[in-house]
Amino acid sequence: MEFNKKLTTKEKALQINLDPHIYGSFAEIGAGQDTAANFFKAGGASGTIAKTMSAYDMAFSDAIYGSVQSGRYVCEPRLIKMLEKEYNLCVKRLQHKAADTKFFAFANTVEALNFSRTNEGKGWVGLKFQLTPGSEPNECVIHIRMFDNDPILQQQALGIVGVNLMFGCYYLNKDPEALLNSLLDELTSHRMQIDFFRLTGPDFPEVDNRIFSLKLVKNGLAKATMFGPDGSVLQPAEVLYKKNILLLRGRFRPVTNVNIDMLEKGYELFKNEEDVNEENIMALTELNLSDLKDPTKGQIDEKDFLDRVDILCSLGQTVLISNYPEYFRLISYLSKFSRKKKIGLILGVYNFEKIFMEKYYENLQGGILGSFGTLFGGNVKLYVYPSYKKGSREIIFSEDIKLPDHLVHLFMHLVANDKIENITDFKKENLHIISDEILKLIKKGEDGWEVAVPEIVAQTIRKENLFDFPVIAR
Repeated sequence: MEFNKKLTTKEKALQINLDPHIYGSFAEIGAGQDTAANFFKAGGASGTIAKTMSAYDMAFSDAIYGSVQSGRYVCEPRLIKMLEKEYNLCVKRLQHKAADTKFFAFANTVEALNFSRTNEGKGWVGLKFQLTPGSEPNECVIHIRMFDNDPILQQQALGIVGVNLMFGCYYLNKDPEALLNSLLDELTSHRMQIDFFRLTGPDFPEVDNRIFSLKLVKNGLAKATMFGPDGSVLQPAEVLYKKNILLLRGRFRPVTNVNIDMLEKGYELFKNEEDVNEENIMALTELNLSDLKDPTKGQIDEKDFLDRVDILCSLGQTVLISNYPEYFRLISYLSKFSRKKKIGLILGVYNFEKIFMEKYYENLQGGILGSFGTLFGGNVKLYVYPSYKKGSREIIFSEDIKLPDHLVHLFMHLVANDKIENITDFKKENLHIISDEILKLIKKGEDGWEVAVPEIVAQTIRKENLFDFPVIAR
């Protein structure tokens, strides 16, 4: 079935209610009471809903779905238990409908704004569903962040995204990207963001959820998302909660020995900080959306993106994809999760110099000082990796950058307050490596590039023909 116009929430719910083959249950915990309500209000709900329930009290919830090891009820493991329990009950108790019914179980576990407005609305929403009667089920799971300043508005938004998720899974499944983009129909990213999306099951064997992590950011549904070394999609708030975060931003096209040295030497300095617990460190490599665009086409090449990801994953890296080109905005985002734990940024000296360029702050309230208040105001420290001075073999550090006279004292203030530290224990033999030159050699299949990258990176590039490495050169 194809749709030429966007349907309203009520029209979507009614369309599902009038489909005689879609039938299942709703289980909503916490603030998430509005999805089932939308189906009741649309009319014809008896054709869709076998059961609705809400185990609001923790004791009841534990009795039905089992206890939560983490003690946190708004989490993915709780959602998965809910989906499995409710779906299995549908299959078990509705066998008389199985021959011509596509069963589903919808679930969410959500925290809306509390009475004192001291928290942030967030939650997990999921659907376990068949696309063919009698088939094995598929599963679509999302994590949402809600920004309305009123709990009633947050609940209404949650009810909308729940209907969108069900409608997308049943009627837009031939085009998973259309499914993804439909999740915020009748909403905006100012009201809600989706920073986790995972679609799995027998009807979606070709879906690469790493690509959908990218699309969340590229298509404006989220400002950032993550995935782990094994390629699994991660939810940032879950992974970064109260962590000491150490981050290296780069294009990683490809990862070179310089990148590895930056990570290793930055990590050594970071772990020895008095207020850092090494066991609590979460090291990230970040790909910024602006660095993923092809400069000649202005678009993102998804294969090139996956090439970079494959390389980073082969090195055991956790990857953050963000649309925060300015460091102070990135720090503001990370600080929400780190909860005053120390954050470290590793950057090259020329990127460090750009931070002090006032042209980047001309249209911002507070200018450079306001932005620096966000960047350095919390428990943040920058680790600056040296470089050769352009056109020479002179090595320059943070204190060698060119600063306007009126910013010199600001720089000195940051150094005096231990906000900036040079990485001095570096491998000088790597400073000549320039990733763009290495990439040219790879694309041409010429010799010499292998010594500039870690051995496992060279092996992966040759084996998988990454970055257009020619097959004949293997």
